Amino acid sequence: MLHSMLTLPNLLTLSRIVAVPLLVALLWWPRWELGYGLGFAMYTLMGLTDYFDGYVARSYGAVSKLGAFLDPIADKIMVAAVILVLSAQGVLWGPYVNDLHVIAGLVILIREIAVSGLREFLGGLQVSLPVSRLAKWKTTFQMICFGALILGNATPWWNVVLGGIEMNVPHTVGLITLWLAAVLTVITGWDYLRVGLKHMD
Repeated sequence: MLHSMLTLPNLLTLSRIVAVPLLVALLWWPRWELGYGLGFAMYTLMGLTDYFDGYVARSYGAVSKLGAFLDPIADKIMVAAVILVLSAQGVLWGPYVNDLHVIAGLVILIREIAVSGLREFLGGLQVSLPVSRLAKWKTTFQMICFGALILGNATPWWNVVLGGIEMNVPHTVGLITLWLAAVLTVITGWDYLRVGLKHMD
C-alpha cells in the first residue's frame, strides 16, 4: 500500500512541500544576495518538479488519488509562503505606488483559498471544475513574477534608469507580471464562481 503511494510523481510533489520551509528561510533576509540566489535556484527547481510530476503521472499512467490530493496543496502552500515572506520583507515594493503591490499578492492569495473551497464544495456534488486557458496563463504569470522578484534581490546591481528612476530589471518584471497575474486571477475566479453558483440552488 505504502509502496504504491510513493510513486515518482508523488515523491516529487512531496519534495515541493518539504522544500517550502527551506525556501522561506533563504528569503527571510532581503539583503542576503546569496540566500536569494539560492532561493531562486530552489524556486526554479520546485517549478520544474511541478511540471514533471504531472508529466510523469500522465505519461506512465501513475496518476493516483494521493497525487491528485497533494499536487494542488503543494502549489498553494508554495504560493502562499512566497507571497507572505516577500510581503513581510518588503520585496513587494516599487516606485509610484510603494507597497500597494501587496494588494496584488493578496488578491492572488484570496483567490487560491476561494477556489479551493469551491472545488471542495463541487467535489461533494460530483462536479468537476476544469482549468481554463486563462487560468493556465494566470499560473504562468504567477510563476514568472515570484521568480523574478526573488531574482531581483539576488541581483541588486541589474538596474536600468527609466524616466529618471533607477529600477531593478527582474524586480520590475516581477511587479508587472504580478499585476497581470492578479488581473487574470480576478477574471478566472469570477468564471469559476459562476460555474459554482449554478450548483448552489
